[in-house]
Amino acid sequence: MSRNALSRITDSRLTSTRSRAIALGTALLICAGAAGAAVASDDGGTPHRAASQTSQASQTHAREAAALTGTAKLYRKTTEDVTFTFDAHLAKRHTMRPDKATGTFRFVHLDKPGGKGGWAKGRIDCLMTGGKVATATGIITASNLKGIKGGRVGFSVHDQGGHDRVGYSWAAVGGPDGTKKLPKCTSSAPFEKVRKGTGDFDVKPWHLTYPTN
Repeated sequence: MSRNALSRITDSRLTSTRSRAIALGTALLICAGAAGAAVASDDGGTPHRAASQTSQASQTHAREAAALTGTAKLYRKTTEDVTFTFDAHLAKRHTMRPDKATGTFRFVHLDKPGGKGGWAKGRIDCLMTGGKVATATGIITASNLKGIKGGRVGFSVHDQGGHDRVGYSWAAVGGPDGTKKLPKCTSSAPFEKVRKGTGDFDVKPWHLTYPTN
């Protein structure tokens, strides 16, 4: 399917009801738009950490103002394989500057495990957390989908232990479009469910400094 044809289909769907738009959002990436691009994804399992690695991670966590880490697959009733991975951090010295956050993100959408689909990865440029909810944005630095490299995308995560939820900035428009106008730390509500047993996300609460006068 050509990209122009795909755009016409997306435009026509966006004129339907709000629930239809959300359904488009959950499509995430249109696999046909990246025909022939096979992408290897994580197995989704939570990796085992050695004691020294766990200790080092805890020390790093303590030096941070906020963090969003982990990888997991989204719940689907179809064969689709959708994986999000985050490694976002805000140093304590930048507590009041969430736009100083650093790290990486990656998302992959395959038609089936090990199958064909689309992917993108990039660098984090903003991170804010409140309790166990995180909102982050980043710039896409590489992708097999045309026209989205250099664009900003947003993510949201609700860390609920084994029942995490995920959201993304293109939820109501069908897919990332390469926009550079998305404000930092902007995303949709975390409406997607994580598939049980495929991974976990960890959110470190942000304790901002409130004004005193």
